[in-house]
Amino acid sequence: MARISYLELPSKDVAGTRDFYAKAFDWAFTDFGPDYAATTTGDTDLGINGSTDHIIEQLLPVIEVQDLEAAFEAVKAAGGEIVVPIFAFPGGRRFHFRDPAGNGLGVFVNEPE
Repeated sequence: MARISYLELPSKDVAGTRDFYAKAFDWAFTDFGPDYAATTTGDTDLGINGSTDHIIEQLLPVIEVQDLEAAFEAVKAAGGEIVVPIFAFPGGRRFHFRDPAGNGLGVFVNEPE
């Protein structure tokens, strides 16, 4: 079943944002290079995105699916606008879309290395 399993925050200071949440809520993060850090609890996780390649402008809810290509086609068929086509990242692949109301979301498939 597809579910929102991830929330991603934009940040120009990934280390500072990571340290804030670690200190404020005692959350543990994994660093994926200098421009990305994430909790990896397996529940609803939080990512901090400082990437200049895949910039997000606001909070990005991310939906986990089993079949990324099928979800990509289903989003398009339902009237969603693809704003970032499928791309790979450490741990999987995803795409970003805008729903008919203008909300931005991501969809990903977990593909452990």
